[in-house]
Amino acid sequence: MLKLSEELMKLIEFQEGGSSSSSSSTGSTWSCSYTKDGSLDRHGSPAIKGKTGGWKSGMLLLGNEVLITLAFVGVEVNLVLFSKSVLRQTNAQAANTFSMWMGAVYLFSLIGAFISDSYLGRYLTCLIFQGLLTIGLVACSLVTQHFLLHPHGCGTIEQQCDPHSRFETAIFFVSIYLVALGNGAAEPALATFGADQFDEEDPEESKSKTSFFSYFYVALNMGSLIGETILVYIENMGYWVVGFWISTGCAIAAVILLFSGTLRYRHFRPIGNPISRFCQVIIVAFRKMNVEVPQDGKGLFEVQGKDGDTNGARRLLHTNGFKFLDRAAVITPLDTDLIPDKTDLSYPWRICTITQVEEVKCILRLLPIWMCTILSSVVFIQMLSLFIEQGAAMNTAIGAFHFPPASMTAFDIISTSFFIIFYDKLIVPLYVKITKRKPKPPSELQRIGIGLSIAVVAMIMAAVVEKQRRRHAILSGQDISPMSIFWQTPQYVLVGISEAFVYVAQWEFFSSQTPDGLKSLGLGLSMSSSAMGSYLCSIILSVVMHITSKNGKPGWVPPNLNDGNLDYFFFLSAALTTLNLGFYIFCAKRYKCIELEKRATEKEMVVLP
Repeated sequence: MLKLSEELMKLIEFQEGGSSSSSSSTGSTWSCSYTKDGSLDRHGSPAIKGKTGGWKSGMLLLGNEVLITLAFVGVEVNLVLFSKSVLRQTNAQAANTFSMWMGAVYLFSLIGAFISDSYLGRYLTCLIFQGLLTIGLVACSLVTQHFLLHPHGCGTIEQQCDPHSRFETAIFFVSIYLVALGNGAAEPALATFGADQFDEEDPEESKSKTSFFSYFYVALNMGSLIGETILVYIENMGYWVVGFWISTGCAIAAVILLFSGTLRYRHFRPIGNPISRFCQVIIVAFRKMNVEVPQDGKGLFEVQGKDGDTNGARRLLHTNGFKFLDRAAVITPLDTDLIPDKTDLSYPWRICTITQVEEVKCILRLLPIWMCTILSSVVFIQMLSLFIEQGAAMNTAIGAFHFPPASMTAFDIISTSFFIIFYDKLIVPLYVKITKRKPKPPSELQRIGIGLSIAVVAMIMAAVVEKQRRRHAILSGQDISPMSIFWQTPQYVLVGISEAFVYVAQWEFFSSQTPDGLKSLGLGLSMSSSAMGSYLCSIILSVVMHITSKNGKPGWVPPNLNDGNLDYFFFLSAALTTLNLGFYIFCAKRYKCIELEKRATEKEMVVLP
């Protein structure tokens, strides 16, 4: 009997996160054997440290990210050139095709994050959607090989392909949008799944978890760098089929690598549909519109113990913002009789917990920051479309070798990766020395603001280069300017530094400011800002072309850039980004951070069985 009592005490200590006041050595050993964040192994049992997670699992997922990015980039990086030379689109049409497609990629990331957190879990979401990406690449390779490349040898800047039927074009677009779905939906789940491999409650693993997002972005950039040098060159020479089949092989290898770590991964069960949880808060708050809210949140409803946890997710503490929503957690006389009977289906539509209310508040607080990051994405989308078109109109020759315009994005990738890797060792000490502050690095919000400022400089630099490119082209009387393409290097480097500041900080910020059960959704929301930026870029470009091409004028971005004013469009983008930066500073100063429970019962909460 005594032995059984000891085992029960160990079990209780584990379920309470190892916070038991018992000081017995046996209880301590038990709690240290398992993760404290509520993660599970493949059988649904508590995850054991040493046998699951850690950098062994993390490295598999980073390798998967390198391969899957390389596969995706095979389509992404030269889609503008493919649209012009194979699909016979104009510059503006090709830029819009790319913007709409990239918008779909990031929009699918929000859908994938929702499915991951609600139903499938992160591992299955990655496996299924990366499989769909592979199918899309196979279809893209086949349709290009058998239908689109006619006559033989077409598909380069010098030789365009014959027109295609609507059916052939439709098949191609279905295949690339399947690629967009596979990559976009899996990306936030993969990033969050990698972070799940580290126990946030363990001091050492917590540091690794913080570093994982930076390494994940570096892995993404490494895949992009290989794709934007080797694959770009292959496709730029007209060997589209070879490039697409290489991408397909990388996708297959990525899926195999992901599957190989199945026995080691740590998991969190999906929490269910968050939309219904959010709707419950809104509806209950409206139903209790006339109910008085207690001062400072005292007396609001919360469930403690096992019923209050969601797969190890920590509860959220009450905050004073959006007080109207607090009514959903106010306990009325009618609720007192309803609360013990949790089998009643109307229970969650009659009263909500503080944590549930605060989940809604978290998302509402993030929305202004999310809106501010939309316009910054316009700059990054232009780098992958209009920057490439600008480079195609410049001198790409290095002796007898012609440097592919799309390969200029390598400068963006190298600068981004270098900046991330050496951020803590070089950049932060330099920042402290210049600002003469205490050795404290900039916060996520500050880093996003710095990145937006650099994005403004990058667009001004692009405009200045375009102005000079066009002047030299007109003076030479040629469509291709004698000005070297490497004059684009500063604008690509600046965009890369801006990207390192904005995207990594944005991922960290959205991940840290969303509840434990909604981490993928937080990253999906972050990535979806790029979708909105892509669509916004397309809208801005369409509106500008509509206005500037009236009365027979060529417009700012015509088929022949020498006839237009692409530099004006870059200056316009810089002006819009500056206005966005001002709005961002206003929102960032007023942002209130999330408050998580520290594994202890809060006195002001009402604990009900």
